[in-house]
Amino acid sequence: MSKELEKILERLDQLLPPAPAAPDWGSGVAFRWRAGVRRSTSGGSAAAGWLQPVRHVHRIKLSDLRGIDKQIERVEQNTRQFLDGKPANNVLLTGARGTGKSSIVKGLLNKYARQSLRLIEVEKNDLVDLPYIVDQVAPRKERFLLFCDDLSFHGAEEGYIALKVALDGSISTTSENLLIYATSNRRHLMPEYMAENLETKYIGDEIHPGETVEEKISLSERFGLWVTFYPFDQDEYLDIVKHWLKSFGVGVLQENTKEEALQWALQRGSRSGRVAYQFARDWAGRHSKKK
Repeated sequence: MSKELEKILERLDQLLPPAPAAPDWGSGVAFRWRAGVRRSTSGGSAAAGWLQPVRHVHRIKLSDLRGIDKQIERVEQNTRQFLDGKPANNVLLTGARGTGKSSIVKGLLNKYARQSLRLIEVEKNDLVDLPYIVDQVAPRKERFLLFCDDLSFHGAEEGYIALKVALDGSISTTSENLLIYATSNRRHLMPEYMAENLETKYIGDEIHPGETVEEKISLSERFGLWVTFYPFDQDEYLDIVKHWLKSFGVGVLQENTKEEALQWALQRGSRSGRVAYQFARDWAGRHSKKK
């Protein structure tokens, strides 16, 4: 090989993105995908991302979640099928905010980590890196949940297209040891506008949605399992408050405490599980005895 050719190859090697660092799989049960430098519009090189271990994993238990027993049962059954090597679906958890959508996923990790369940959290803008993530986890014996929290799009973004392709629609696919679990406050992951209804056509007794609506539905319908969450009523909210107060060891739910809890929810405009937990922490901090 001539010296000139060697120099050319060396320069080309410098332009290539560095190989991603091998994940330290034994360092934890949860990871975050950290994206590398994106390829610039001027044609510059792009660096691959890497999986960063999560040092302090949220240890919430499924038994801590109240008022969503049916939702837990459905998602847990799907996850057990996945762990057993049986057919299982990608999952979309949608509905009222603060009702435990993301907490279910964290609770599943806490419960099944000893059965080789692992979690990879990915931001929506980094979903374009899905092929890289799949390549890294495919040879592993563990079972991975790729977790996208509070997912929503405002158009045909790169992450939207990448997720749509990964779920269904490409010659390539995700590995057998990886499922996608996503949470969203929007049923179809995108905002819906009144003007879009004007595209709807009526042919006889049949309703045919317009192209805009069809496109929005096309992503969410690629999730095999939909699980919907609903706002809590007053009794369910107070039951959650009672549970968390008990967990903090500050006594039972008295009438005056109920009134405070309801006022707290009224100020927040929500009777969600998150609001109940926040009230319990506040009340416990103000009334617990000093150690």
